[in-house]
Amino acid sequence: MLNNKFFDDLETRSVDERNDDQLKKLNNLIKTAKGNKNQSLRLDKLLENLTDLTSIPLFRKSDLIQRQFDFPPFAELNVSEIKDFAHIYRSPGPIYDLDGHSKDWWRFSRALHAAGFGYGDIVQNCFSYHFTPAGAMFEEAAKILKCTVFPAGGENTDLQLEVMKDIGTTAYVGVPDFLKIILEKADEKNISLSKLTKAMVTGGPLFPAVAQNFKERNIHVRQCYGTADLGLVAYEAADNDGMIVDENVLLEVVKPGTGKPVEDGEVGEVVVTVLNNYELPIIRFATGDLSAILEGNSSTGRTNKRIKGWMGRADQTTKVRGMFVQPSQINKILENLKINDTARMIVSRSNDKDELLLKVESDITDTTQIETLQQKISDQIKNVINLRGSTEIVPIKSLPNDGKVIDDKRDFGE
Repeated sequence: MLNNKFFDDLETRSVDERNDDQLKKLNNLIKTAKGNKNQSLRLDKLLENLTDLTSIPLFRKSDLIQRQFDFPPFAELNVSEIKDFAHIYRSPGPIYDLDGHSKDWWRFSRALHAAGFGYGDIVQNCFSYHFTPAGAMFEEAAKILKCTVFPAGGENTDLQLEVMKDIGTTAYVGVPDFLKIILEKADEKNISLSKLTKAMVTGGPLFPAVAQNFKERNIHVRQCYGTADLGLVAYEAADNDGMIVDENVLLEVVKPGTGKPVEDGEVGEVVVTVLNNYELPIIRFATGDLSAILEGNSSTGRTNKRIKGWMGRADQTTKVRGMFVQPSQINKILENLKINDTARMIVSRSNDKDELLLKVESDITDTTQIETLQQKISDQIKNVINLRGSTEIVPIKSLPNDGKVIDDKRDFGE
């Protein structure tokens, strides 16, 4: 039941109440998962307490990508048949994702509620409604909270601004940098967006300078952390209070490369078990993201664990403009062009915008040949990663010999 302060009573449960309920849900999930022969290989028996969760081997995101490639589309891990899914999606990686027919399947309504979204809000949803599930995730959540939604997608700044002005948009959902671009366009055209007072941002880091820009415009901004595989993982409910873990998620932070939990406060890899999705059970899914569990309780009265937020990647995969960039994609670019030399993707930030620069070693010295190769590489960056980037041809053996394929040089702040 919705109330003014909390989404439901689950948010204020005692630790024992939450643990008992989550253990029951976890064992029901394991029973369901064991109905799939491939899932059952990792699942020995039901658990007596939540600490026994560590006895289940991790399932890594990189393993899912490879397994889906070998056994498309869902790696033969789904319990329900495809005809029983509500949607099928394809995210970069590539990874096929799905959702079911149950209400709030992705669970993002809890995050929007904590951000102050509700009846009377006109929400401009600037996530894509095609291929990936982000648009649908927030569409469903906003409708549950009885908001009015404009399905905007993430392109065409001029039209986005025109719509915001015409319909009186009060709330934005999307990548933080895109909102900044829209607001700057409004400044250029001297258009007032005074009704826009709140935003839920995700899909990329909220850099300190961008956050300050929103604050100066009196836009109340909250972040949440989720993925196309897992749905909502954690969400902000107050300033400088960390991210509160969703009630239908078991979250562990483990030492990278292992399944062993670290102490609270120590940075490690985020491992997630989703308790409410039975169509394709996700148990001990190693995300590759880094974070740390914060000590103590939220200042808001919510009693679940909190994490510091997204703190980078345990592997070299990083997120740029809402899209994952992976070492395998850099290798794909080189393979497509039959380049056998070393390359390194440099991710940087200039004028509050993410930039990609792919440095490729080559012994080519002819200026015309270099320009032709650079154009081909830039085209491949757009085709393979679905982002625009530049390229630079550098001498053989000029890149550091440290095994790094992606070098993220952005400053994420404290």
